[in-house]
Amino acid sequence: MATPKPCEVSLIAHTSFTLPTGMDLGFIKDSSDADSLVEFAGRACYETWDRPNPHTASNEAYIRHIMEVGHTALLEHPTATFYIRGLSRGCAHEFMRHRHLSFSQLSQRFTPDDDIDVVVPAEIAKDKQLTDLFLEACDVARDTFSELLSSLEKKTPGGASRRVNALLRQKQARQAARAILPSATETRLVATGNFRTWRHFIGMRATENADQEIRHLAIAILKELQSVAPHAFGDFSVTELSDGNEVATSPFVSES
Repeated sequence: MATPKPCEVSLIAHTSFTLPTGMDLGFIKDSSDADSLVEFAGRACYETWDRPNPHTASNEAYIRHIMEVGHTALLEHPTATFYIRGLSRGCAHEFMRHRHLSFSQLSQRFTPDDDIDVVVPAEIAKDKQLTDLFLEACDVARDTFSELLSSLEKKTPGGASRRVNALLRQKQARQAARAILPSATETRLVATGNFRTWRHFIGMRATENADQEIRHLAIAILKELQSVAPHAFGDFSVTELSDGNEVATSPFVSES
């Protein structure tokens, strides 16, 4: 039986920041590493290390100011990396359309599919009868995959090349058979991006108009980013819709 898989988002790496050694710049690090790096990069442009403007004398105020004036290139310095499990391959395709992010995804060609985990769409998951029907269809696809794979693996070349090409043939067989697997099949991947790119992703995908699965992903990523960079992502507010789903909005980010 196909197994429903929940989405799990793990922050596995993010920027650390260390003040330059041997330089008494007078810069005070009073926020998270990532937020401090954003401010340091901006102040490096004008060497305003002593924070002469009282309106931008705190890290939070400084970062909000660069949002207001659109100097968001500074947000390209810090980065964050996530390991994501329980994502459908259909959603992963949408995720990878954000080309400024970097991805490393589980290979169906090289990884055995002894069990099939799937992501049940939220609208289907609300109804037990529809969920059962969905999982039955996934089981049929999995059984067909197994039959195709078994038959294709038997079609190995003869002669002296048999042993040499056995591994390659196995990969080719898996590559052909996987075409029958549904887009709901669970995948796992690593995704890395700078903060400007993550803000753009969240701005586009954490909205009511986005698909529920990728919206859930965007909200989960946002919450992790707010924990390590509260000022760089503090302008986003998460609200709950009447149907219980969440969306995130910012006055400085649009869906376009």
